[in-house]
Amino acid sequence: MKIIDTDIKNKVLKSMISILDKDRNKILEANKKDCSLFKKDDQALYDRLVVTDKKVDGMIASVKDVMGQEDPVGKIKSERTLENGLVIKNRTAPFGTIMIIYESRPDVTVEAAVLAFKANNKILLKGGKEAFHSNQVLEACWHKALEENGLPTDWIRLLTMNRTETQDFLKNPPEKLDLIVPRGGERLIAFVKEHARCAVLVSGRGNNFLYVDKMADWQKSLDVILNAKTQKISACNALDKILIDSSISDYSEKLKELDALLSKNGVSILVDEKTATTLKDRTVIEDESVWKEEFLALKCCIGTVHGLDAAIDKINAFSGGHSTTIMTADEIAALQFMEQVDSAAVYHNASTRFTDGGAMGVGAELAISTDKLHHRGPLGLEQLVTNKYYVYGNGQVRD
Repeated sequence: MKIIDTDIKNKVLKSMISILDKDRNKILEANKKDCSLFKKDDQALYDRLVVTDKKVDGMIASVKDVMGQEDPVGKIKSERTLENGLVIKNRTAPFGTIMIIYESRPDVTVEAAVLAFKANNKILLKGGKEAFHSNQVLEACWHKALEENGLPTDWIRLLTMNRTETQDFLKNPPEKLDLIVPRGGERLIAFVKEHARCAVLVSGRGNNFLYVDKMADWQKSLDVILNAKTQKISACNALDKILIDSSISDYSEKLKELDALLSKNGVSILVDEKTATTLKDRTVIEDESVWKEEFLALKCCIGTVHGLDAAIDKINAFSGGHSTTIMTADEIAALQFMEQVDSAAVYHNASTRFTDGGAMGVGAELAISTDKLHHRGPLGLEQLVTNKYYVYGNGQVRD
């Protein structure tokens, strides 16, 4: 793959910033068309679809942020000279062609592309049909920016295939793919993993847990729970499951206070059998599979656990491996929890809503990876490169 000079890449991004601002009304009008065609039967999906002036400003800010970041390509990760005189350098290198599959969010069409391009990758954007018009306008913006700087438009391409065509594309890709990032439901992820002929980096579901330890600051716990559950229900870092330690002081009174707070804010509540002895009017969870669901709605489960180990075991059995919080004043318990919970981001006394590239200081993100190879957590610019070894010799042969 041709390596583009950093200055040229940044000139493309500078052009894109100007074009996004100049074509703002085109973007908003296209999005209005998408929104008018949406049936609104999925509130979380609709929330992710809507583009406002503020969201366009956010797209511009993402491009500016990436433009200001150091080019991740060609960095020397390690260097050594062997006794035989060989000089071996391990350097970062582009993946090649990345395909991302995502629903709704038109801002991903900007964020994913800016990251892939700055890391010298071509990107194929398979957005959802609900954002068709928005994505077409945004692709046109990218193509203008590329053409203004003498580059072919195939660096950033929108794929407008239906489900069947997408499946056929994955089974028999007409071009070489080097990495696929599926941002969708478990069925999509399973299908991509089964049929992909290249590396797959999973942007997993949320289904995030919060555990209130017996040593927790209760008011702080209520504040964090309310933020994590209600601040943005459509986000993959929103809270779905709350576990309360049975040994917490005034256990029953605290449960009732939590129930009242969530109800006041429109959250529907399911409970396990132990919790139901206090919250008698709540629906009891009968199917254990509910603990594995990502709700993306004003809905949550409250369960009671007997101690730290029980909380860790339940979380590791049911969570999506995305984000998990412990509320406690006991730093030793917090460390044990954070070390043993199998999630991409583990929190002590903070909302899960911070699992985000911008909020974590990474900047724009391609996705939140719940895989363990090659990276876990927000996929920023530095994570969109692989590596290769440059070996310099002077005629050496191996005995």
